[in-house]
Amino acid sequence: MPRPLDIACLQLRPMPSMDAALSEVLPLANEAVTGGAQMLFLPEYCGGLCSDGPAVAPPSAPEGDHPFLAAMQAFAAEKNVWINVGSIAVDGPDGRIINRGFMLTPQGEIAGRYDKIHLFDIQLSKDETYRESDRVDPGKCAVIHDTPLARIGHTICYDLRFAHLFRSLAQGGAEILACPAAFTAKTGAAHWHVLTRARAIETTRFVVSAAMTGPIPGGGETYGHSLIVDPWGTVLADGGEGPGVVAARIDLDMVTQTAARIPSLTNDADFARV
Repeated sequence: MPRPLDIACLQLRPMPSMDAALSEVLPLANEAVTGGAQMLFLPEYCGGLCSDGPAVAPPSAPEGDHPFLAAMQAFAAEKNVWINVGSIAVDGPDGRIINRGFMLTPQGEIAGRYDKIHLFDIQLSKDETYRESDRVDPGKCAVIHDTPLARIGHTICYDLRFAHLFRSLAQGGAEILACPAAFTAKTGAAHWHVLTRARAIETTRFVVSAAMTGPIPGGGETYGHSLIVDPWGTVLADGGEGPGVVAARIDLDMVTQTAARIPSLTNDADFARV
């Protein structure tokens, strides 16, 4: 029998403060729930994102006293909805931060956490450099959130370029692979769609990627185009360039059906590097 699930990505603009971020996300979250969404997906650094030269400089707070996280927990409980908080900046040791995502239950409880493993350290050109590791400590563990609705593998942004992480999550039983992002406009235009579709095709899983869109306070620009992609690689929804709700009804039975057609996750073969 079909296993339908109504989901929605919230496509947000980078905001300089947590208060500004909440003023952006809450109306869209209300719109998504009113539209019937059972599970919301938020982007990377949805609690605020700024830049300081090549380094990210998002507003941060301790996890236990984080205004944005607390507000989203309260919203989840009020609306009885699951929320994948793509990531927010959480205070870490020695003045550094952690790029941490959360899964929130309809009671507003934290059901799981994921700390971004692959940090965005690249030089796109002489004038465009990004050094996430200047401020952020990386995570070490892949994470699957078990919910009654679906099993959610959690990744973040630059993780999208590391296919083995997605494969590991799919082989571990994830049905949806979440990849919240603040992809740059330049790399997004070149790679975002093809990489997101490739991860879905390779794993025969849904890939749900809520994205930031528009200029980053302090410099830089994000690409937008939140995507919901099915296990065959078909784009079910594309958020385009503006903020808004990107919704779709997915059938989780398609995961099993597609994997039966192309069982690549069970066809690993040993090989030697020569």
